[in-house]
Amino acid sequence: MTSHQLIDVDDSIFIVIDVQSNFTAKLEATQSRLFLERVCWLIGVAHWCGVPLIVTVEDVAQAGGPAPEVQRVLPPDTPIFNKLTFNLADQADILAAVERTGRQTAVLVGLETDVCVVQSALGLLAHGYRAVVIADATCSPGEAHAAGLARLRAAGVLITDTKGLFYEWLRTVERSRRFAAECPSLELPTGLVL
Repeated sequence: MTSHQLIDVDDSIFIVIDVQSNFTAKLEATQSRLFLERVCWLIGVAHWCGVPLIVTVEDVAQAGGPAPEVQRVLPPDTPIFNKLTFNLADQADILAAVERTGRQTAVLVGLETDVCVVQSALGLLAHGYRAVVIADATCSPGEAHAAGLARLRAAGVLITDTKGLFYEWLRTVERSRRFAAECPSLELPTGLVL
């Protein structure tokens, strides 16, 4: 697959990387809130679309589970993987979960852009997956976010945003209207206009 193709909802896996309070605490308060709103909204969109969801946390014994905002929106029985490698593709149980989906497009959100998101996207590319990173649903403190996105682009990872992903997954006016009708409680992230 080449990076100019649209993102196919039926080929997507949605991967939430290390959205934990110890990482969001490093961000400026407004940045953290906007980031969390987008991640949580996209979890709801992925669930509505039937996209398999993989959630990781880094070193749960030390840092705890997903941030409370994420825990509240996860579908019941969502497995949460304790990630002890920066590159999730280097951890056998997580890679096996990705493989079990039978899908080839890994859509990544989470923390931190320049470390775990970069390494995971590159690791998935090396395993033959198409990697897509959502720029406004990934984050790192300071200039590290932009540096991570530049590294990803240079490696051939597709970069898009929350709105772009939403419309590529839904594709039609009818489907977007149905989503709005069926998900009235799924609040739009601040600043996102559909």
